[in-house]
Amino acid sequence: MKAVRFHEYGEPGVLRHEDVEQPVPGPGQARVRVAATSFNPVDANIRAGFMRGPIPVELPHTPGIDVAGTVDALGEGVDGLTVGDEVVGFLPMDGAGAAAEYVLAPADVLAPAPKSVPLADAAALPVVGLTAYQALFDHGGLTAGQRVLINGAGGAVGGYAVQLAKNAGAHVIATAGPRSAEAVASAGADEIVDHTITGVTSAVTEPVDLALNLAPVEPADLAALVTLVRPGGALVNTTVWMPAPGDEERGVRGVDLFVRSDTGQLERLAGMIDRGELRVDVAERVPLAGLPNLHARAAEGAVHGKVVVVTSTA
Repeated sequence: MKAVRFHEYGEPGVLRHEDVEQPVPGPGQARVRVAATSFNPVDANIRAGFMRGPIPVELPHTPGIDVAGTVDALGEGVDGLTVGDEVVGFLPMDGAGAAAEYVLAPADVLAPAPKSVPLADAAALPVVGLTAYQALFDHGGLTAGQRVLINGAGGAVGGYAVQLAKNAGAHVIATAGPRSAEAVASAGADEIVDHTITGVTSAVTEPVDLALNLAPVEPADLAALVTLVRPGGALVNTTVWMPAPGDEERGVRGVDLFVRSDTGQLERLAGMIDRGELRVDVAERVPLAGLPNLHARAAEGAVHGKVVVVTSTA
């Protein structure tokens, strides 16, 4: 089978599209015929060697922590899955990824794929959808009637976060640049702050219950977001290389989010897609052999929105 792997850490040029042996599922595993994976910034950080401490991988390594595909074979002791099932999943970050025609997955990370979107496009859901869900609800405790500020709403996580917060009955204030403002508005934001011309701290005049930071801002800008949160609220930060500040005197929690695989949440998100409550936005679809070039473009800042990487078997 074909896969994209790197045999050493480094620049995007270390990625090779090559022939590898088809894996055989062991106990508790499913082999998935991959329709698509997607590009996440952490893929580039792992490839470059920046994550060797928290996410050690065995070389050669296949990237791609999102997967959408069809169950092709099952190992011993797997219940709840059948060969032929269409599934999505968030794969272990330290294991072989889905930038390949087939991938082994722990059976318990796989959820039924949404039926209302092409299977390959469903690869745009797991990591970013779970990040948005866990930030808002697991860590932020968002409920109906609350006010939420989503800083960096124009990215892939932000698109889901705006939709999920609005569906939950929250008042959504989103920051976005001119390129993404229309998409953020169509996702349901009640207020949009153009961060290229207006400072968020001056634009948000009433306290919010939850501030969600999805943008690589300066530490001072992140700290300023805390001042917008009412006493007892929270700032949830996904840029984990910069710890989330809080305000102990006012009871404002600062939370650093490390997304985790959660099959139940993923199934819930897929159900929302099929009920028309959640939209999957795919900016680009590239072939598996184009993954090295995609990493190179991302390194230059030339990738915008969610990109799915489609295998030849899709």
